[in-house]
Formats: sequence, C-alpha cells, structure tokens
Amino acid sequence: MRTPLQPCLKTLALILIWVFFLPGTARAIHVETQEGLSPLQAADYIHSIIEANRTIYSEVIVERLGVTLNLAATENWEAEDTLLLPAQFLLESARLSNAKGVGMTYRLMSLWPINPKNGPQNDYEKDGLNEINLNPSKPYTRVVTTNGKRIFHAIYPDKGVVKACMACHNNHPKSPRKDFKLGDVMGGILISFPLEKSRSGDPREQTLVAPEVVSDYIHAVLESDRTVYAEKIVHRLQQKNIAFASENWWEDNSLLLPAQFLLDASDLIISKRSDLDFKLISLWPLNPHNGPANEFERKGLEYVARHPIRPFIGASSVGGRTYFQAVYPDFAVNQSCVNCHNNHPNSKKRDFAVNDVMGGIVLTFPTK
Repeated sequence: MRTPLQPCLKTLALILIWVFFLPGTARAIHVETQEGLSPLQAADYIHSIIEANRTIYSEVIVERLGVTLNLAATENWEAEDTLLLPAQFLLESARLSNAKGVGMTYRLMSLWPINPKNGPQNDYEKDGLNEINLNPSKPYTRVVTTNGKRIFHAIYPDKGVVKACMACHNNHPKSPRKDFKLGDVMGGILISFPLEKSRSGDPREQTLVAPEVVSDYIHAVLESDRTVYAEKIVHRLQQKNIAFASENWWEDNSLLLPAQFLLDASDLIISKRSDLDFKLISLWPLNPHNGPANEFERKGLEYVARHPIRPFIGASSVGGRTYFQAVYPDFAVNQSCVNCHNNHPNSKKRDFAVNDVMGGIVLTFPTK
C-alpha cells in the first residue's frame, strides 16, 4: 500500500519555485519564444505526465481503496459500480485528449491485447512493441512520412504496476497471455505528433518542436486525466454513495479531490528530478503555497480568468538556460470542486459555479 507523498517533496517543490523565480534572477515576459525541443524530448515530457497520472491513479486510488474500502477495479466498472482498471483509465484519458485536436495523439497497445483493437496496427508498431519488451530502458522511435506529412512516433513500455493489472490479464478468458507478473512489460504507449517540413529535404531530419506546441500537448493530457478522474471516479461514485472525495483523503480513507489528484502527480514529477514542472495555482488558494509565486504567474492568472481560451505564455532566463512558461485556465470540472472551495473555512472566494475558472495550471520546461 502506498503511503502519502512525504512532506519533503512539498518542501522541494517550494524550494524549486523560489530558486527559479528569485527577483533579479528570472525574467518573465509575455512573448513568443523562438527556441524548440527535440521530438524525443517533447515525447518524454508527454509520457512523463501520462505515467505520473497513471501511477497516482493505480497506487493511490486503485490499490489503496481496494484495501481500505474493498472497492475493486473491474473491467465492467460502470455496470458493477467499481473503479476503472488502470488501463481503462489511460484509454479513457487518451480518448478525450485525442479528441481535442491539438495534433498529438496517444494510445495504449499490446502484443497480447484483450481487445483486438488495442493490438499493433502495422509492422512498425509490432516491431516497436517487440523492441521495448526486450529493451524497456528506452522508447522505440521513428519518423514516418504519411500523405506527405512527417509524423514522429515514440513507443514507451507500459508495465504492470498493481495487482489489478495482473489479475485482469491473467484471468481474463480472452487474454492471449496469462503469466504476467508485477513489473512486466504488458504493452506500450504510442505517442504521435507531426513535425515541420525538413529544411534539408531529408525526411529523417529531426526538426525542433515549438515549445508552445509541446505545452499544448502536455496540457491536453493533464486536462484529460483530470476530467476522467473528476467525472468517471469522483462524481460517479459520490452520486452512488459508494465513495467520497475529501481534503483529508488519507485519514478519511476517501478519494482525492480532483485538485489533489493533479497536485500529487506534480509532486511525483518533481521527485523524479525532471526538467518539466507543473503546478496548480490560484488567486484564491485554500493553501497559501498555491498562490502565484511571482508577477508572471499573477498576470497569467488574471489573464486566463478574463480570457479562458488560450494560455498566457512567457519565458524566463535562469542560470544561462531559457525556460518556457505557460499558465492555462483551471476550471471547476464538477460540483465537488465547487463545494470544497465555497465551503472551506480558508476560502477567499465562495461563489464558484461549475465550469468557472478557479485558478491555473502552470507549465515550465527548458527549451533547447
């Protein structure tokens, strides 16, 4: 059973914020940047978000509540009033993210799928799944030209992280393989997005991906994961009086609030010492640590509150490196978000409604 994320991670997050934004050391400006990321670095950032949210869901929700509330994760989760299996959580999130039309898509696939639709669709995908099964330490990548457009593909290993994954595949009547163990590679996560035209004419040339574009890709995953958790888990189970979300989720043996789900994933990203950082902030935070840390974040929050269509973007120069920054609007996705903020004793605003902008999601990462 997973214990709560240690306070030291929270402290580390605060230290990183102050180091990055000490007055006189960082410069935040609302401008377009000219730098970019390699396709592999962009895919790595996208995958790190998918993996972090999947881990929080698998360990903090599925594994913990399976023990404390005897709340199972099952294939037929809607009919049986249970939790989604971790793979189903990823599939639902991918469906939402892919439908946003940002240009990046991702999906879960396997050499041994229970549903044939989740098998490899071409020789490249089959070769990639075989490769990551043999060598799971790095993704399998390729640039493919389709209808005159260059598409970057990266396949990352998808491992069985909780017993529910093993139990489903090893006992399912349609499973082609029934000997999975914890930690085994069960399939792969395919991330795909377009590349600019090659300047040299060589289709293999790896052109850079604009940071604004990468940021939209990352946010699409974050927003989709948050929506699936809020609607398919919190809202559904609360309506049926099966489980409830609580600020003191560990002590109460309850669900995390949707904001806490995102914050725990942020802590996990920080613990892995990734260059990518994201956090949830607000002009009206329940926890003062979640307020704007600098003028850029304050302006960003004010901007997305007035214009919740596009993010507020900028750049910071720290220690000789340039960092891309973006503040995206964070909406009240369901009634539990509204109730928590409107009724909390520390709340500075008590008139939120569903779909209101409650704050912002800040993304920060270095550009090449």
